[in-house]
Amino acid sequence: MKPFLDKNFLLQSATAERLYHDYAAGLPIIDYHCHLDPAQIAGNISFANLTEIWLKGDHYKWRAMRANGVNEQYITGTKTNFEKFEHWAATVPYTLRNPLYHWTHLELQRYFDVHDILSPKTAKAIYDDCTAKLQTPAYTVQNIITKMNVEVICTTDDPIDNLEYHQQIKQVNWNTKVYPAFRPDKAMNADDPKALNEYINKVEAVSNTSIGNYQDYLTALKKRHDYFAENGCTVSDHGLEQIYAEDYTEAEITAIFNKIRYNVPLQAIEKLKFKSAMLYEFAIWDHEKNWVQQYHLGALRNNNERAFREIGPDTGYDSIGDFTQAQALSRFLNRLDSTNQLAKTILYNLNPSDNELFATMAGNYNDGTVAGKIQFGSAWWFLDQKDGMTKQINSLSSMGLLSKLVGMLTDSRSFLSYPRHEYFRRLLCNLLAEDIEKGELPADLEWTGKIVQDICYYNAKNYFSFK
Repeated sequence: MKPFLDKNFLLQSATAERLYHDYAAGLPIIDYHCHLDPAQIAGNISFANLTEIWLKGDHYKWRAMRANGVNEQYITGTKTNFEKFEHWAATVPYTLRNPLYHWTHLELQRYFDVHDILSPKTAKAIYDDCTAKLQTPAYTVQNIITKMNVEVICTTDDPIDNLEYHQQIKQVNWNTKVYPAFRPDKAMNADDPKALNEYINKVEAVSNTSIGNYQDYLTALKKRHDYFAENGCTVSDHGLEQIYAEDYTEAEITAIFNKIRYNVPLQAIEKLKFKSAMLYEFAIWDHEKNWVQQYHLGALRNNNERAFREIGPDTGYDSIGDFTQAQALSRFLNRLDSTNQLAKTILYNLNPSDNELFATMAGNYNDGTVAGKIQFGSAWWFLDQKDGMTKQINSLSSMGLLSKLVGMLTDSRSFLSYPRHEYFRRLLCNLLAEDIEKGELPADLEWTGKIVQDICYYNAKNYFSFK
C-alpha cells in the first residue's frame, strides 16, 4: 500500500518517478489563463486568515459543501471565517474521489507544509497554523507566487479596464511577469440589449470616442485592443457556450446595432448575427497583432435562478452543457483561414463527449507555419482532474500531437491553485511511463523526458509572444 500523497503521488512506476522528478518537477509555471485579481498582486496583499485565501470565491468548495448539507450561511453568508472553515473541514472527509480531496491536501502541503489530513479533529490546529503563517512576509501574494515558481501570469480583463494594476506590477522588481488578457464577452452580449447598451456607453467613455453607429463601436473597441497591446497583452480569451458563425452583412449588423442603441427588442437570429460579427472582428485584430486567441466553450451558466437572484453569478451553479459545436466552429475557423487571418488559437472543451471533435477540429487548421498553431487545450473547469485530464491527453494523443501541447493552466481565482500544474505533470509522466512499461513506447527516457519538458514548459514559452 502506497502512502497517501507522498513524493511519488500518482506515479505508479520507477519510470514515472524518473520522468517526473528528473524532467518535470523543477520547471517554472507559465499560467497563461487565470482569474487572479491584479489589484491584489499589485498591492502584494496579505490575507487575514485561511478562509480568506482558501474558501472565499471558491465555487468548487462551495458546491461540495452544499452537497454535504451545509447551510448557505456557512458558505457565502454571514458566519465567521472560522465557522465557515469548520464546515469546510467537516466536508473534506466526504470528498473522497472528488479532485477536491487531492487539491486540498496538495495545497496544504505545498504552501503551508501541513501534512495532516483535514477533518473536524484537525481543523482548529490547521486553521491557526496556516493563519499565523499568512501574517508573515513570506505569505504575501507575490511571495506565494514566487514560492510556486510562476514565471508568467495572464489575468482575465475587460476591454474597459484601465490596467492600472498591471502598470503598477510592471514597476516592481519581481521575476514573475503579469500580463492582461483581452476578454470582450460583455462587448458582444446581445442576449441582454439593455446591459449591452450600458456597456457601450462605458466603452465610449473609456476610449474617448463618440459612438453613433456600429463602425464607431468597432473603432472604440479597437482602441481598447490597441491599449491592451501597449500594456503587454498578447492573448485574448472568450468564455462562450459555443462559437457564433452566422452569415451576415454589414448592413444587417449596422441595423442591429441601431436597434440595441434604441432599446428595440432583438430577434433570436439578430442576436446570433451580432455575436458572430463581433467575434470575427476580434479574431481579425488578434491575428494582426500575432496574439493567441482562446475559446472556452461549453459551460451552461447560472442554472439555478433562485441562487442567481440571491447570491449572483460565479457562485457554483454552472455545469457542463451539451451544445452543438462542430459546424459553427468549422465555419468560424474556416472563414478566418480562407483569408490567412487565423491567429494561433486554443480551443477548450467542457463536454468530454466532444473531446475527439475538438482534437480533430484543431487538426483541420494547422498549416505548418507554427508548431501546434491550433491547440486542443488542456482539460478545464469540471475536467481539470485525474479522469478529465487523462481523457484529454488520450484524445489529443490519438488525434493530434500531444508533444506540441502548451500544457496546463489554472483558470482559477485562487492564489493556492498552482498545484494543479503539478497534478497535470504527474499524470502526464505516469501515462507516458505506462506506455514505456508496456513496451508501447521505447525506453528512451532522454527523449521522452524532453517531450515532457516541452509540454510542461517550453512549448508554451515558444508559442506565446510574452516579452
